[in-house]
Amino acid sequence: MTVAFRPAKTQILAGALGPANTWMLAAIVVILLVLVFLAVAETSLNRISKPKAQALVEMGHRSAPALLRIVSEPERFINPLLVTASVLQTAQAFLSAVLAYSAFKVGGVIVAFAIDAVVFFVLSEALPKTWAVLSAERAALLTARPTAALVRFGPLQWISRGLIGMANVLVPGRGLVKGPFVSETELLGIVGAAVDDEVIEAEERQLIESIITFGDTVAREVMVPRPSMVTVPSTASVSAALDTAIEHGYSRLPVLGASVDDIVAIAYTKDLVRSERNGGGMQSVSEASRPAKFVPETKPLARLMREMQAEKFHMAILVDEYGGIAGLVTLEDCLEELVGDIVDEYDTEDADVVALPDGALRLDGGLAIDELNDLLGLDVPDEDWDTVGGFVFGTLGHVPEPGERFEHGGYEFVAERVDGRRIADVRVSPVTEDAAYQREQAQL
Repeated sequence: MTVAFRPAKTQILAGALGPANTWMLAAIVVILLVLVFLAVAETSLNRISKPKAQALVEMGHRSAPALLRIVSEPERFINPLLVTASVLQTAQAFLSAVLAYSAFKVGGVIVAFAIDAVVFFVLSEALPKTWAVLSAERAALLTARPTAALVRFGPLQWISRGLIGMANVLVPGRGLVKGPFVSETELLGIVGAAVDDEVIEAEERQLIESIITFGDTVAREVMVPRPSMVTVPSTASVSAALDTAIEHGYSRLPVLGASVDDIVAIAYTKDLVRSERNGGGMQSVSEASRPAKFVPETKPLARLMREMQAEKFHMAILVDEYGGIAGLVTLEDCLEELVGDIVDEYDTEDADVVALPDGALRLDGGLAIDELNDLLGLDVPDEDWDTVGGFVFGTLGHVPEPGERFEHGGYEFVAERVDGRRIADVRVSPVTEDAAYQREQAQL
């Protein structure tokens, strides 16, 4: 048995060390080194912004010009790098399987697969990418020129473009649009990760998120609703209109005609002051007013803001689908969607959210539904209602009397103050087990 075993073992070792297997082993090592380079290049180049690359150019780094060219057009290096890495990973897996089978048959292939998965993940993924993250600037400068040479290789460009074009055709709705694609949710996640890594400040995150969501906001969501509008009748005098503007601290007032849905003009406080100074205080306010700008209430806020800038008007009257007046929007309302509330020395606005001593909250009826959801962690749909008052109104199904209540999402909503048909204040408090039990007993 000893004599028969040794030749077999010698033949296996000789096969494993044969010329063909030696070349395959050398090829696997070379592929491993190239994959390490690709991992470092992909990670580090993705972490260098164009302004950072420009700063490195100004500092005189030799590889900085190549780095600047690459990061200025990320799609030119990302796709070739990914295609090259995929091809090499497939090649090394194939060569490893052939080498293992040649040396140790089927059992060797299974062992080689397990070893290959661990070794290549650690050596060609985890280690190089971790180093590239920790030393992004140095790694980007080291890999910039080789990467630039790689992506200039014609056949690689053709292959990567063809594969990406095929992917864009196969993905529904993408057509031939260039990838890669990043959704708003993914972009917000990147911003959140940047805050966690202390790359940007929390205030910068809020501004970026506001800009991203700004494009999805329509004018109705930020308008001053018609019941809250301060207006002057067209029959009022210039002096009376000026008194109203001074009383409320507004620089522009809508001028009403025969009804609340008949806004005929916009009175500018500057024009009223000039007219009164010129002795026209008793003339009709209509004579000192300017034409009003009417837009649909569903107009995207970003487009409305661009129109305000281009056509130089600061107030727009919003019209609903039936032609009625829904409210008004000012340029300041648009800006507040981006940067938050803008309060000057003369503003005396009440807080939208007031914490009460018993732990409840008093909410203004005009508070937006998305702000309510963020505040309480709820998921109140905003398709049917824009405000807390609208949510209470719609849930109860009628104009509530002060004190009417209902429960939703573990909170009790109480219509605390009702002005006419408008819900002015809503009291919100968590539903405790004792309170729920007492109500059940009272119903019995």
